[in-house]
Amino acid sequence: MREFSDNKTEVIVVGGGPAGISAAITIARAGHEVVLIERGSFAGSKNVFGGAIYAQPMREIFPDFEREAPIERLNVAHKYAILSDDESTVISYRHKDVENPSYSVIRGKFDRWMAEQAKKEGVILVEETVVRELLIENEKVVGVKTELEEYFANIVILADGVNSLLAKQIGFRDTIEPKDVALSVKEVIKLNRETINERFNLADDEGCIYELFGGPMLGMLGLGFIYTNKESVSIGLGVGLDALAEKNLKPYELLDALKSHPTIAPLIKGGELLEYSAHLIPEGGYKKLPTLFGAGVMIAGDAAMMVNNLHWEGTNLAMISGKIAGETAVRALARGDFSEKMLSRYQKDLENSFVMKDLKTYRNLMDEAHKRSESFMGYYMREVNGFFKMFTTVESIPKREKFRKFIFDFVKKRNIIELFKDANSAIKLLWSILIK
Repeated sequence: MREFSDNKTEVIVVGGGPAGISAAITIARAGHEVVLIERGSFAGSKNVFGGAIYAQPMREIFPDFEREAPIERLNVAHKYAILSDDESTVISYRHKDVENPSYSVIRGKFDRWMAEQAKKEGVILVEETVVRELLIENEKVVGVKTELEEYFANIVILADGVNSLLAKQIGFRDTIEPKDVALSVKEVIKLNRETINERFNLADDEGCIYELFGGPMLGMLGLGFIYTNKESVSIGLGVGLDALAEKNLKPYELLDALKSHPTIAPLIKGGELLEYSAHLIPEGGYKKLPTLFGAGVMIAGDAAMMVNNLHWEGTNLAMISGKIAGETAVRALARGDFSEKMLSRYQKDLENSFVMKDLKTYRNLMDEAHKRSESFMGYYMREVNGFFKMFTTVESIPKREKFRKFIFDFVKKRNIIELFKDANSAIKLLWSILIK
């Protein structure tokens, strides 16, 4: 492995996740020297996510990853389960998409593979090294300071995750508020391949994704998930940090309750716990994006709060934002110009990509969700299951009477004013998504 030359290089990337690796490999492929600094013992050791990556964005960085990378399963089934205390309504969509699929992966393996590919392209990978602060001269970022020494570069790209203290140091963002992040907890449970295939109705190498609403998270901004791996299942949930604090809840207790739900328990019965992890997820969306560039510096991925909560997208946004940051760095190096004006190209290119367009589309989502969380994530979740219970129960009561009673109770329990507020919130959200 090459080393720093006199502690000076062209570009330093902080963070060995998808955003950082994508930025570094883009720069290295253009023939420039780039150093990737990762605080973990290896790339991926600190990363936590549910479990799916998307083929199209991956191909932009690693065209042959489907033949070479440590993929677990090709996801062919998506299930959406609305849970109440002991009931559930499950909607299932199944399609084997071979042109634009998603795959379940284990990030510890997958990120390590990506880092190895980056090294083959010439990226200098420095692991087990913590960047303490950014070096600044004449209002320009000129390098980083680790626990050992200082390193200098023309450009520094921050991809150091949701907590990014470096972005805060240079005033690019404020302290994160509890309502702008979720705490996600996850377990990886070992099950043999045959058991997984049988329980999730899969053939070999086929995968299933569950998105879970309600259950122990009723009334809170929180979602659960299940992803199938080759011989394990990833199960977890994410709940807003403000809701956890307000209700004095422990996330692992919510996860235990989710695992014991009558719909979920049979899927993981008899499994062996392999791993437990927890991680913060940015949820502020478009309105909470930090300053993305400055003289000598850019921010990408989770450090830039780039997560699309509604569609469970984070890894793909991280990779593409990292790629665009890398491309901007290559242009800047070609011109020898590392000014704020030059690096503003990063934001312009992001705004022309799906990354910023999607974030802008859902810019009002979290505001409305926070306002009506008890309605959308509580009351209506219960009523969905209540409707199907009524609809599927056969008794000696005329169906018209049953339907009328359900509608009457629905309105009575919620009251007209609250229903109007809910409808108004939903209309405002749809208007901002579809029209504005």
